[in-house]
Amino acid sequence: MKKPLNTVFLTYASDILANSEYGLTGTELGKFFSAKSIDHNVEIPFHKPPFIGVPNKRSAFFENLIKFNDEQRFEIITELLDHERLAQEINVKELKNKLYTNYPENIPEKKNILKSDLIVETQHWLSKYEKAFNLYNSSLEKLNSKKYQRNLIDDMRLSLEVLLKEILQNNASLENQLGNVGNYQETKGLSKESTNMFRTLLDYYTKYQNRYIKHDDNVNEKEIEFIIDLTSTFMKFIIKE
Repeated sequence: MKKPLNTVFLTYASDILANSEYGLTGTELGKFFSAKSIDHNVEIPFHKPPFIGVPNKRSAFFENLIKFNDEQRFEIITELLDHERLAQEINVKELKNKLYTNYPENIPEKKNILKSDLIVETQHWLSKYEKAFNLYNSSLEKLNSKKYQRNLIDDMRLSLEVLLKEILQNNASLENQLGNVGNYQETKGLSKESTNMFRTLLDYYTKYQNRYIKHDDNVNEKEIEFIIDLTSTFMKFIIKE
């Protein structure tokens, strides 16, 4: 069951997104909510400035926002979090973190990587490898909370490394498993071409990890999702019979 966005959070979001220094202008606020009013057939009290009857545009934002249902409120806030002028503001980033941390179940299926078929299937195939499984899930939990980005990727890498050690029955680091992985795949009857492609991708994967993740806390969000998808594909390809 989805947890409703409470009044305290809606007030907090309104104060940030309609902030007088960097938030929506009164005109932008009016145009944005007018469009949403038409899209969802919802009556709103404030279509354009001046916002008579409220002390400021933050209050006008809040009064408009609460006229929508909870799913629509989440949509409105999410859309504004990615607004080209707001997205890089520290307070807006913090709002995004808190929104996704406190209300992860409200994220639409198509936007939530944690609910993708690839993730679900990987968890299924990985479940019998307990240590790798726990590290993999730890990484996903950090993604869900939008925190610890470098540690998130470290956990994903370590999960793959631990999985390979168990399957290949050795103690080699990820960087030193390329040849072993190739030999293992050949015993499973895979073609030389697919084996070489897998090894090449794994080689780039380890180089990326060594160059960026071990030395940099600033990881691009799109890269995070790409690395999770790639790691999951590696795992599924290795484990699945």
